[in-house]
Amino acid sequence: MVLLAQVIGALYGLLAVIFGAFGAHALKKLLSEDQLKSFETGVKYQMYHALVLLLIGFNFNMDVVSQQYMVYCFAIGTFLFSFSIYALVISSAKGKKMRFLGPITPLGGLLLVCGWALLLFSFIGNLV
Repeated sequence: MVLLAQVIGALYGLLAVIFGAFGAHALKKLLSEDQLKSFETGVKYQMYHALVLLLIGFNFNMDVVSQQYMVYCFAIGTFLFSFSIYALVISSAKGKKMRFLGPITPLGGLLLVCGWALLLFSFIGNLV
């Protein structure tokens, strides 16, 4: 599980840099300003959570089930949140908005919130 957190964190970080450059250069001409901001939001959240996954992977043993759930929440939540934004923005720019992805973004956000709550609870558990 430690290796999974580290690998997914590194992969998400790598992809965030690639997607950020892609958005700043290739998509700049295709997207409206609002669409570009949405795309950038996906990239930022992906990078933030890539770093969190790396920190978790290097600082937790994953011997507690809640720590394992934390990794799943951050990994799946980031995928659902950021990648649904990318798909919504790009499909909208092409005139074929995939509206069915709309509910996926907040579901990903909810998983991210759960991941942060699990992280908070793990810290609080260490206080007592």
